[in-house]
Amino acid sequence: MTRGTIRVWYLVHKWTSLICTLFLLMLCVTGLPLIFHDEIDALSGEPDSMAVAGPPSSSDAPGLKSLDALLGTVLANAPGQVPVFMAFDNDTPLMTITTAPQPDSSGADMTIHVLDRATGEVTGRESEEGVMHFLLQLHTDMFMGLPGMLFLGAMGFLFFIALLSGTVLYAPFMRKLDFGTLRVSRSRRLRQIDYHNLLGIVALAWMGVVGLTGVINAAATPLRQMWQMGELAEMTLAYAGQPPLPPSRYGSIDKAMAAVRAARPGNNPQFIAFPGGGFSSKHHYAVFLQGTTKLTEHVLTPALVDGESGVLTDIRQMPWYMVALSYSQPLHFGDYGALPLKILWAILDLFTLYVLWTGLLLWLGKRRAGADAHVREVESGGLVAAAE
Repeated sequence: MTRGTIRVWYLVHKWTSLICTLFLLMLCVTGLPLIFHDEIDALSGEPDSMAVAGPPSSSDAPGLKSLDALLGTVLANAPGQVPVFMAFDNDTPLMTITTAPQPDSSGADMTIHVLDRATGEVTGRESEEGVMHFLLQLHTDMFMGLPGMLFLGAMGFLFFIALLSGTVLYAPFMRKLDFGTLRVSRSRRLRQIDYHNLLGIVALAWMGVVGLTGVINAAATPLRQMWQMGELAEMTLAYAGQPPLPPSRYGSIDKAMAAVRAARPGNNPQFIAFPGGGFSSKHHYAVFLQGTTKLTEHVLTPALVDGESGVLTDIRQMPWYMVALSYSQPLHFGDYGALPLKILWAILDLFTLYVLWTGLLLWLGKRRAGADAHVREVESGGLVAAAE
């Protein structure tokens, strides 16, 4: 590369890194415990992670209580509430039913009831409080809702550009050095540069994947709105102009589930969205089916059932952008490969923390060195340290 090209890439790497580093440090620190959220929930005794004997609540195994009966139990104990969601577990008979004052109530007004489908008992309520919930909110939107999510998505995009520009500079910088060279006998700054470069290139693919999936996850709300205005509107076109179905006229959940299982045998429901919410229409139960493997269980297929008659009206695959979102969410936290993959995710997260921290220290320590000095450092193949 010419001196001018190196200078451009250096400035791109410098400023994209500086703008996003503090936010990426926060995301790495909060993301580390979130990788192990299932294990932490189990240690803290959260209801949804208790070892409960019985068939999965998502199955249609004999002996499981009917969904209508469970819903009736919850509503009897929650006067003035209407059902919003019903979610299932693939490993235990535990399930949840979410209620709220109105079908379109905000998340803050919702109550999540935990039930054992094998016994029909209400085992408790899920809390939206605690350390893990605090960390998740800080990690996803910094308690600012959609603006916070989009802002962190922009920081993730800058992080990806910083990775790209750092990779472009790595080749000429290491031209006269062996891969993995650590000049431990030289100055502290050179040691920091070598560790920064080595750990950065080792974790490059992981940082790129996690950064891009983070950007996709940050766009979850706009993507869902696109689906609602596009495919969901097409699926419910025949109901356009009709008044919303009131909760008093909701039909049998078991009948709706039977219709969906008959259409897609072998698939299990992940959750059901009741009429009037953001994941359904004003007239339908939306039953979201999942695949049967670790890879496909994250890709959901919506089936719409008339909320009053229980007749299946449409079922179709999600569009490509929703499939990308479905894959990116578990991949971001390493949820595809159980504990071994989570441990690898945690190690690479620590590598990323070190890369970000040393990058910040290198800038603070030599911020008076001009861009030309850093260009000469790259041109020399790593043999000359800028302003050392």
